[in-house]
Amino acid sequence: MATIEECRSALDKLSENLAAADGDVRAAAALDRSLSCRVTDLDVTFVGRLRGGRIEVLDTVQGPPTEKAQIRLAMSGDDLVSMVDGELNFAKAWGSGRVRLEAALLDLFRLRKLL
Repeated sequence: MATIEECRSALDKLSENLAAADGDVRAAAALDRSLSCRVTDLDVTFVGRLRGGRIEVLDTVQGPPTEKAQIRLAMSGDDLVSMVDGELNFAKAWGSGRVRLEAALLDLFRLRKLL
């Protein structure tokens, strides 16, 4: 099972990958939205913002987030680390229910380019 530190490191790596992207991926990541990533097996949520093509983690809270973020992800720590490392395909994990993504419809359309 992935640790909180490994999950935080994976989010930092994902942020770096988004910042280095170009074209459609960079445009999709250029949203300015509140973001939460709930790691279900660790019962922890990383809370922050997707801004300027980067993920800024502002806080780590036990359990579910206290406020509803505009973009909400939920998955196990192992799945988070595997996706960022390129071992797990996000679209397949989302389609099978291993990963949950909730956002406004327009945001989902923009985010699909990241998939």
